[in-house]
Amino acid sequence: MNKIYLYSLKEKKSYELTDGWYSASNPVFSSEGRFVFFTSDRDFNPIYSRTEWNHAYQDMSRIYLLTLAKSTDSPFKPRSDEVEVKKKEEKAKKADAEVAEPNEGAEKQQQDKKEKKKKTNIKVDIDGIKDRIAVLPIAVSSYYNLRSVGDYLYYNRRGSKDNNTQLRMYNLKERKETELGQFRGYEISADQKKMLVASGGKFAIIDLPKSRVEMKETLDLSDMEVHLDKKEQWRQIFNECWRQMREFFYVPNMHGVDWEATRKHYEPLVAHVNHRVDLTYIIGEMIGELNVGHTYVGGGEYPKPKRITTGLLGAEIGRDGKSGYYRIERILRGQNWDKSIRSPLTEIGVDANQGDYILAVNGKSSADVDNIYELLLNKAGKQVTLKLNSKPRKKGGRDVIVIPTSSEQKLYYYEWVQTNIEKVSKATDGKVGYIHVPDMGRYGLNEFVKYFYPQIRKKALIIDVRGNGGGNVSPMLIERLRREIAMIDFSRNTAPEPDPSSMLYGPMVCLADEFSASDGDLFTYRFKKHKLGKVIGKRTWGGVVGIRGSLPLLDGGYLRKPEFSRYDVEGKKWIIEGYGVEPDIYVDNDPAKEYAGIDEQLNKAIEVILEELKTQEKEIPPLPPYPVK
Repeated sequence: MNKIYLYSLKEKKSYELTDGWYSASNPVFSSEGRFVFFTSDRDFNPIYSRTEWNHAYQDMSRIYLLTLAKSTDSPFKPRSDEVEVKKKEEKAKKADAEVAEPNEGAEKQQQDKKEKKKKTNIKVDIDGIKDRIAVLPIAVSSYYNLRSVGDYLYYNRRGSKDNNTQLRMYNLKERKETELGQFRGYEISADQKKMLVASGGKFAIIDLPKSRVEMKETLDLSDMEVHLDKKEQWRQIFNECWRQMREFFYVPNMHGVDWEATRKHYEPLVAHVNHRVDLTYIIGEMIGELNVGHTYVGGGEYPKPKRITTGLLGAEIGRDGKSGYYRIERILRGQNWDKSIRSPLTEIGVDANQGDYILAVNGKSSADVDNIYELLLNKAGKQVTLKLNSKPRKKGGRDVIVIPTSSEQKLYYYEWVQTNIEKVSKATDGKVGYIHVPDMGRYGLNEFVKYFYPQIRKKALIIDVRGNGGGNVSPMLIERLRREIAMIDFSRNTAPEPDPSSMLYGPMVCLADEFSASDGDLFTYRFKKHKLGKVIGKRTWGGVVGIRGSLPLLDGGYLRKPEFSRYDVEGKKWIIEGYGVEPDIYVDNDPAKEYAGIDEQLNKAIEVILEELKTQEKEIPPLPPYPVK
């Protein structure tokens, strides 16, 4: 849990302002030094999963404040009506006195200014400070970017129920929150009189707002120019990347590399850089000396030509040697209700079949071009008319309207997964399930969820992480695969089932290869460590020193710094990095056979799981005698 600390420069000592029970972050002093504002996750409102009986927490945060001095009143202390009346009477008397004795009033103003100057030192009473916390009466959400100006606190809000990032303000005096507008960012000027707001790539400077704001006049940045010495900029970026690696690399010994000597070795090359890609190459070579994974560098400012996409039909198309027309040799399966897996030739109303000849595209003969894709250039997502016929002749042809896609990658992947599922099901008489997890990110998690829960009543499972590009969700997947039966649940008119219900009750094997990378490495290691089953295939990639993101570079480029890694539970050695995870059964796919559709690794997994089912197949016992009293 994140804590907030106050550091005393005089005492050279840190003091806890919050405890470790609730995560706290985004601390900021109030402008006059009475409070510390911060955000903290202290609201617990679980939502329940529809895939299984499980929970998650989304919005948990509010904004809190603590008083630095014991004598400081809470801005939310109870107010008395009598006190308010008395204050108004005193204010009226004060005004009369100032009219009667203007010089005395002026003297008092000067005195107040002097007193205000005296209050530059902030008093902090550490004793009991954790108990002097109050919450702003605002909705539970996600808050960040807090700024205090007098009685006003400004902040951004972006919760799970918000469509856009909001800029909001809380008035401590009036105890009122106001939505100022949908602005993703803002900055307050040093004199606290102006605010720069940003929305939709546009900027505006406004008076410090007290009510809802409309961005009527935006800043014209069209003529904003800067004299840029790219050579100097590239030199600074080179040094900054070297420095960031020095400060954030996961072990301070830099893997035994003399990092200062490495900088001196590569630095002379920077003078010869004439393009950002040259710089990227040099930095890449320098950080490559560390001999570790996840050392990525890229991006930045350089010309990026507009890319024109080619329309694709979700099919394998070959040319007929006799007629010159193109022929549909194979149509890829898809899920047309999902735009990302749309197969154009299988959509409703599209009368296209394997074996059909494509005679023309938008009236232009396919026999008259060197490549049919010349006729589909810049046609992705646009309506196209194909003339089709089961024979290579115009007579009897039919016009079909199709909307080509820009990529067939997910169609080929979907086809491959479905084919594997069918192979496993056919070879095991439907007893064994198959799941492929392409990465350990959001996409891979979705693929796991889509195929895991429909197959949990299978007798066994082959889980495939070959080609897994990594991410961070492997612990979630392993947690589900590790579940052990504790009892059997039953209700009338239903079949008995294991408890926990969302588990695979039977043996498993894992497929991995040299492209199971990063969190794909870690998944494979966890699978072996927890003895979930045999790993079949090849040694994994071997890169598990992780990254958190890039710190800013001058031209918007990025540098990934390996910042955290793993070692064994005995504390004797670092694991996986630079080596990978060895399979229990080594199988290398022959490329020619694989191209022909023969997957020897998958075939071995089927062989192994069928053998294990002979001794490890699980059966749910029948109901015991009904209880009677």
